[in-house]
Amino acid sequence: MRTRTTRWAVGAVSTLAVTAGMLAPVPAAANAPTSTAYGTATAGTAAPADTAPADIPAGYYDGTDGLTGEELKSALNDIISESTQLSYDEVWDAIKAADEDPANPDNVVLLYSGESRSKDANGGGSGDWNREHVWAKSHGDFGTSGPGADAHHLRPTDVQVNSVRGNKDFDNGGDEVDGAPGNFTDDDSFEPRDEVKGDVARMIFYMAVRYEGEDGAPDLELNDEVDNGEQPFMGRQSVLLEWHNADPVDDFERKRNDVIYEQFQQNRNPFIDHPEWAEEIFGGQSGAGASRSAS
Repeated sequence: MRTRTTRWAVGAVSTLAVTAGMLAPVPAAANAPTSTAYGTATAGTAAPADTAPADIPAGYYDGTDGLTGEELKSALNDIISESTQLSYDEVWDAIKAADEDPANPDNVVLLYSGESRSKDANGGGSGDWNREHVWAKSHGDFGTSGPGADAHHLRPTDVQVNSVRGNKDFDNGGDEVDGAPGNFTDDDSFEPRDEVKGDVARMIFYMAVRYEGEDGAPDLELNDEVDNGEQPFMGRQSVLLEWHNADPVDDFERKRNDVIYEQFQQNRNPFIDHPEWAEEIFGGQSGAGASRSAS
């Protein structure tokens, strides 16, 4: 079982170096995946969000100036709910386009392992990749329509690694996952590799804003727990905020956001475009249970 102190100390040095403008590539580990598009430390820490602005359509976030907390969350829900609903079959095409390996257009980059694998290797067998629901679909029991077919949180993952993650919440710690170095899991949680921790957090934040109990979808909320089962909650919120801050938005995320907006759903993940909004919406909350009991 790996300790967290040593691993995050390394990540902190990389982030500080990038912030200071030291953008020289970071050498990959000897056993790192062969893809250099998205799986390496360089890809995960190459550019903080404020150094390469996202290509946000003019006026897309009109009406959000000066808002914070629940008011900002409500305004963003109105904006990103204006979207095209994909079928679950159409999600295959969305993933193949949005998760394309920039170094090899015939491949996609798998979320957890960082491996570059053929687009044609999608399916359910050993050696295939499938559609990972980053917000586990059992957390709210929404199946494969509506939230279950939202490309913003559906990512390509190795079939076996996807099975290991299952419907676990996100948290630090556990034993390293076979076939996905740098990922850890225990009985009730999953920790992705450092290079995509922020990506995972921002997808979860998107889902908690996009789905508010309208049009037959569940009201998805964050809390600071694990083992949430079939409740429409995902945790741990405090850890996800840490991951969001430690792993800034990178160019792969920005391109993915643009592809989903322009070619498929016509909506965006606001936490990729405006990372500061995560703290403004979720930073002062202690989780769904507390907010609901106070209302």
